[in-house]
Amino acid sequence: MHRVSLRRVNRRWLRVAGFSLAPRILFVNTESTPVKANWLTRAVLLISLSACFADLGYQAVLAMFPLFLVHDLHAPVWLFSVVMALSFGPGALFGLWGGRLGDRIGHKKVAIIGNACIPLLSLSGLVGAPIAAAALFCGGWWSRNFRSPPRRTMLTEVTSRENRTKAFGFLHALDIGGGFIAAGYTVLLLSAGWEFHSIFLITLIPLVCSTLMLSLVKAGARPVASPAAPKADSAANNQEVQKTLYRRILLATGLYGFATFSFGFPILTVYQRYHSDATAILAYVVFFGISAVTGLLIGKLASKKVGFLAWGGYLMGGVASILMALISATDQTAAWYFPVVGLMGISLGVIETLEPTIMSLIRTTKNVGGGMGALTATRSIGLFAANAMMGLLHHFGHGWLWAYGYVGLLGVAAAVVLGTIGKQAGAIVN
Repeated sequence: MHRVSLRRVNRRWLRVAGFSLAPRILFVNTESTPVKANWLTRAVLLISLSACFADLGYQAVLAMFPLFLVHDLHAPVWLFSVVMALSFGPGALFGLWGGRLGDRIGHKKVAIIGNACIPLLSLSGLVGAPIAAAALFCGGWWSRNFRSPPRRTMLTEVTSRENRTKAFGFLHALDIGGGFIAAGYTVLLLSAGWEFHSIFLITLIPLVCSTLMLSLVKAGARPVASPAAPKADSAANNQEVQKTLYRRILLATGLYGFATFSFGFPILTVYQRYHSDATAILAYVVFFGISAVTGLLIGKLASKKVGFLAWGGYLMGGVASILMALISATDQTAAWYFPVVGLMGISLGVIETLEPTIMSLIRTTKNVGGGMGALTATRSIGLFAANAMMGLLHHFGHGWLWAYGYVGLLGVAAAVVLGTIGKQAGAIVN
């Protein structure tokens, strides 16, 4: 009697914790009642911690780089937009290559190689020439794109179909949580009088820890990951619907990519109103904090994944950009930027959780990595154009109105493309 009670107590506390490293005997149900498998396993936790440490490093770089390039190295804003475009443009090929190579030789190898080269981003703040800084930044970002699809595929390997949304939401929460802390400590260090190059150097530490965490994951060693495949269905009609959903996802992702820009642009926008490095990066803190919370909640809220992605992700992001355009073009107080940045954070949390979840559910075991790579590639192609257009429209439009207005309308278009796909396609992943 006492042994059964102890097991029940252990089960209760382990469920609260969300995962267990305890012996399996604690999960034996003496009353033969089925117990759902825990989704927050050691592998899921390590992959998510790796993402957290990575953002703890390179998101601080992303927060400082536009200010470092434009204000310390005296480069024009259009050069920053070119650097962002070059980072995302060729980065599309690296993302596609990383996903497909992982399908062939194993996703863990590819993820570790890419993750180990991300510190090039940190080195971009230790040089004195704009071109050298741009080259190092691009190299680090290409490595990040190369790593992302295999890491996502590793997560699908260690989670069940039913728990995929929770796992990707948790990954995003820790990922963005790391960015939130990075932006926060960047604000504090800048306020304390630290120089950019010293903070860039500090970011190397969490990036090394990120690669270490990824190396400890027992997943992705083989080219094919068994639990990642969607439920088998030999019906030709269902397969055709899956292909339609796959194409729509990529089209909508590409369109939204054309509506997505480096957060360096909002940082520069806020800076032009406040003329304070710390205040500008504070917008980054707000963005990350809200996005992290969204990632944790989305697994419980998004019962209809396709519709939620379209309207809660793409549409909200488009509306937020349009609001940024209106605020920047009027005499409204700059404090309005911060709630709009919060809407951008919600949008990112929805998109980064549901896009890979849906992709993992509609691709087969052998090509799930290629699907993740295609997702990264189509987004990066759009980002290439969006960042270039942001710089051009800001320069020739004499302000931010045209720039943010352009990307906002494309975000709305992406929502329409995916949101009108129909109930049959949505039912496949819901």
